[in-house]
Amino acid sequence: MNTRDVITPALQEFATHEFTDFRSAVSESFVPLQVLSDQPGSFAGRIRMLDLDDIHVSEVRARTHSVQRTPELIARADDRRYFKLSLQLEGSGLLIQDNREAVLQPGDIAVYDTNRPYSMVFDDDFRMMVVMFPQTLLELPPDTVGQLTAVRFAHGHGLTGMIAPFLEQMANGLERLSGPTGIRLAHNAIDLVSTMFASELGSVMQPGGHRALATRIREYIERNLGDPQLDPATIAAAHYISTRHLHGIFREEGTTVSAWVRTRRLEHCRRDLADPVLSDRAIGAIAARWGFIDAAHFSRLFKATFGRSPSELRATV
Repeated sequence: MNTRDVITPALQEFATHEFTDFRSAVSESFVPLQVLSDQPGSFAGRIRMLDLDDIHVSEVRARTHSVQRTPELIARADDRRYFKLSLQLEGSGLLIQDNREAVLQPGDIAVYDTNRPYSMVFDDDFRMMVVMFPQTLLELPPDTVGQLTAVRFAHGHGLTGMIAPFLEQMANGLERLSGPTGIRLAHNAIDLVSTMFASELGSVMQPGGHRALATRIREYIERNLGDPQLDPATIAAAHYISTRHLHGIFREEGTTVSAWVRTRRLEHCRRDLADPVLSDRAIGAIAARWGFIDAAHFSRLFKATFGRSPSELRATV
């Protein structure tokens, strides 16, 4: 028997004893996945899910099965790239990506990239929180975060010990997350995760090394996004390097300085426009807050990036 209920205007719950229905629900809830089970006749699964702005938060409870994100499924995906963050709540799971494996126990966190093949295996009953979000929400380049896919952030260690309980409270209280509070908490969660990733990456960097410099540059950019005069020359001068060196750093990370600044500005604008708490703030004021001084140019750029204009996005809040 299957049930699909809307618990609040945003929260949905799907529960079933039919494996084929669960398999379809998984692909509909996240990205297309191949879902397999050796025991489909005795299956049970439940998904509780909530969309908070561009962040998809789910609690999944199910019996033994596995999922695979295959190259064929990736080839049929749209252009937007996502990360998925998993917090193991009960039972255990195995995540495999980029020739790494992470065995997750309750309280452990791991990240994976939906644009590259991965597998997850659950050999017994489990409960897991999954947060899926656009890669551009992180303050780190996707290729840099790629060093952390299928890496176990262990329960109780370092920042994981502080962040995992926060995420668990969100998973246990999904029905209370609709509205402005939920959107802000979801973005706060991504900010915390970004800090955890940066800390992990920083722990393997030499203080004066190339990666450490790249991190300092990105932090500088983030602090100065509201300055319309922020440009490669200013950024390079602030770090006592040539603009050629600066461009080389970003080229190694698969982007350009200007593209990185533009992406970060647009993401902050989109976040503010989606925040009901800021609904009385003029669109032009939000754009200016993040360094866009030409309102018409901002509107065109925003629509080209997100597929809808700033006013259209705000109308959905």
